[in-house]
Amino acid sequence: MATQPMEGKITLNLERPSSSEVNLEQVAIRLHPVDDVAIARQTLMPGLLVDTVSEKGKVKVRQLIQPGHKVALNEIAEGSAVRRYGQIIGFATRPIQAGDHVHSHNMAVQNFTRDYAFASEARQVELIPPEQRRTFQGYLRPNGRVGTRNYIAILGSVNCSASTIKAIANSFSPEDLKEFPNVDGVIGLTHKNGCGMRHGGDAIAQLQMTLAGFANHANVGAYLLIGLGCETNQIREMIAAHRFDIKQDMASSENENMPLFLTIQETGGVRKTVEAARQMIAEALPKVNQARRTEQSVEHLIMALQCGGSDGWSGITANPALGFAVDELVRNGGTAVLSETPEIYGAEHMLTRRARSEEVGQKLIDRIKWWEHYTGINGQDLDNNPSPGNKLGGLTTIYEKSLGAIAKGGQTQVNAVYKYAEPITEKGLVIMDTPGYDPVSATGQVAGGANVIVFTTGRGSVFGFKPAPSIKVATNTTMYEQMTEDMDVNAGKILSGVPLEEVGREIFELVIRVASGEPSKSEAQGIGEEEFNPWILGAML
Repeated sequence: MATQPMEGKITLNLERPSSSEVNLEQVAIRLHPVDDVAIARQTLMPGLLVDTVSEKGKVKVRQLIQPGHKVALNEIAEGSAVRRYGQIIGFATRPIQAGDHVHSHNMAVQNFTRDYAFASEARQVELIPPEQRRTFQGYLRPNGRVGTRNYIAILGSVNCSASTIKAIANSFSPEDLKEFPNVDGVIGLTHKNGCGMRHGGDAIAQLQMTLAGFANHANVGAYLLIGLGCETNQIREMIAAHRFDIKQDMASSENENMPLFLTIQETGGVRKTVEAARQMIAEALPKVNQARRTEQSVEHLIMALQCGGSDGWSGITANPALGFAVDELVRNGGTAVLSETPEIYGAEHMLTRRARSEEVGQKLIDRIKWWEHYTGINGQDLDNNPSPGNKLGGLTTIYEKSLGAIAKGGQTQVNAVYKYAEPITEKGLVIMDTPGYDPVSATGQVAGGANVIVFTTGRGSVFGFKPAPSIKVATNTTMYEQMTEDMDVNAGKILSGVPLEEVGREIFELVIRVASGEPSKSEAQGIGEEEFNPWILGAML
């Protein structure tokens, strides 16, 4: 059973030690007493003698080890498990001596048995009484959901309508929207699919559910669907198969219960479609602008949890700090959505123990098994991760990455497991099955209802995602200072002695401010339209 990464003050000494012998805590972090490795705080030079102040004794560093990378604290026989977080992160591919650099040259993944112990450690946090919960300024919608933004969205049924959609969205200049201060913008959400797949198949159904999730989203005040006309993903069939809310009286002329849409072929080509769409949106703008922010409980926040460009510090600083913010949100009645199933792999037994019930835990295992099959038939492995950038930052195996990644989910119990883009209805911590690729993963979370995103990064992801604001949390101070225009929070200061809880509260308070209208760093730079990327299953025909 793993413990949380070390909380409280962790001081980072950026200077090289003045003597040839130092205590471990001066130069590295050991997260659990049984760990075989520690994480270097600074560059460790060969020959440095490190006193572990434990039964492991003194260890002489054998190779140069960069910050964020692992140093062996004891001998590890070939084939033996290597532990970090008190959990298995891989197996030695050759004998490892104490003081060695432990990385992809001498450690790899292999199958091992996990004890799922369903629901054995489920712990529901004590909810704050409704009248005492934190609030934010949000847009209350007629269906009771609350938005953090107020966009007009143009959604395409197929890639063939993408250029037309971009022309429509780009035709609305800041000057055109000046009279509508309560409208955050007109956004064109395009994608590369909608045809070349089996009519009526799972791939079409998942794409349709994703598009419906964005049309119905609380951050969207009005929307318009644009298709070509001859595509596999027929708009009328999509509307018939999935619920599409009618917003701002934008109903089709052919049926008052059908949302507004245009097809390029029926309308008479690109130019006529752009003109017709501009007229429809111009008529909707005054109505969408009537929305006003009002005080709302944070129980209406659905926070998507993301991490990308991770490094060796992700599981020590940013991810557990975000986990603290998640627990605080859950205490206030809100919802947090953990995703990226391939980056849960190897740590799923930690989440099944926290599942509300065996049924919830088994749903997660079923998704893991689906991924093992899915990657297998496509000639891949679930351990085809971390990425090259992750490895440069110190991560070696998917097990190691996953154990750090799930720290984003805090300590509360897991209340539900959802398929991709499925509407999120449960409160508390939930899991959505998505790929690990950030744009595809976030698209599913937002389609499910997430109205704010918190994204941890160690290498420097600049991710934004309209219509949901994206908050970036840096894992280390060096990268934060290099990219201050893109990073919202510096969790790297945990390594300089700032308590983890303090950074967690900072994240939580920023979430409330951003949900109330304060722009995140990515929003301030206009980032977020190109990241819409629905997950497409199966073969392309």
